Amino acid sequence: MLTLDKVYRARHVLKEVIRETEVIKAPKINPEANVYLKTENLQITGSFKVRGAYYMISQLSDEEKSRGVIACSAGNHAQGVALAAAKNGIKSIICLPDGAPISKVEATKGYGAEVKLVEGVYDDAYQEALRLRDEQGYTFIHPFDNENVIAGQGTIGLELIDQLPELDAVVVPVGGGGLISGVAFALKSLKPSIKVYGVQAAGAPSMVNSLHENKILCLDSVSTIADGIKVKEPGEHTFEYCKQFVDDVVTVTDDEVSSAILALIEQHKLIAEGAGAVSVAAVMFNKIPDIKGKNVVCVVSGGNIDVTILSRVIKRGLLKSGRSDTLTIQLEDKPGQLKGVSAIISDLGGNVVSIHHERASEDSDITECLLRLVLETRNYEHIHEIRSALTAAGFKIVNK
Repeated sequence: MLTLDKVYRARHVLKEVIRETEVIKAPKINPEANVYLKTENLQITGSFKVRGAYYMISQLSDEEKSRGVIACSAGNHAQGVALAAAKNGIKSIICLPDGAPISKVEATKGYGAEVKLVEGVYDDAYQEALRLRDEQGYTFIHPFDNENVIAGQGTIGLELIDQLPELDAVVVPVGGGGLISGVAFALKSLKPSIKVYGVQAAGAPSMVNSLHENKILCLDSVSTIADGIKVKEPGEHTFEYCKQFVDDVVTVTDDEVSSAILALIEQHKLIAEGAGAVSVAAVMFNKIPDIKGKNVVCVVSGGNIDVTILSRVIKRGLLKSGRSDTLTIQLEDKPGQLKGVSAIISDLGGNVVSIHHERASEDSDITECLLRLVLETRNYEHIHEIRSALTAAGFKIVNK
């Protein structure tokens, strides 16, 4: 049974190993609420996962430790298990989906684990880990559906109560549900009035669907840039804890997640992975009910984003927040047209970052040409202002 004493014991065990991450104010995320960030992206290994992994491994018997441990993960749990095993002098084998970011694979190896890549997604890696456990006698370290793991994650709730006693609500990323189960259990046990909200990616709403149907459901497929929460099925324990202690679970789109990642970079100089930024996205885009004027903490659960996709995520974030716009303008093919367009954009403070001028197009008249521009803009109002000015000057914009 998960008890508050167990969460406090986990905190005692972890205090010499992990970092008590800072809570920082984030006034621009949602001006209507008093928003704070719990910066687990700055945790050792770059994620909260080390809390649960280390505490569970610390509770193993000597016999279990001697056999070694095995785990499956999209990346962050892998690094937590690898570090915890190394600190305890235990062999570790990690099964990862073959689509896991190379950075996470290499980081896991760097902590001393043996890595086995498995074709498919997290759930396929899970099945392979169970097979190897049965075959080789390893001790399996579940990424979320284990009460010692949940107790380790619950130490975040204890820290939040100490760091922000006037806390009204906490917003937590949800994949399999281990993090929110621990945080919600700890907070509700100490202060039942605190609201706890979960956030999943719209492309992987396993907990949302399961809670809605009041039974555990397994998704046929999952698709999201938030690879750390790309889980087809919640755990048995975590499903029950979410039913009992979580007030609601909502979803956010990949575009909203990209915008949140961009906001964290620009406003707070913080790097968050997709799974870590879903909590911020939910608050930014008003997915969480009743937070106006309230003290709200977004748990930024991890920062291990694959740098090879970071530029694409930023580009998506710029588009979603109105910071970039692509214009296709149909022009008469005569001198001075480009100058006229440029003058309007320049006068209104837009910045042209790329340009393509095309004379021969099957979609245009023989006396016309197409001008494609990518602009740097301030927001959606700025985009509307530029487009309206171009239209008023007689230029025909052919894309919406």
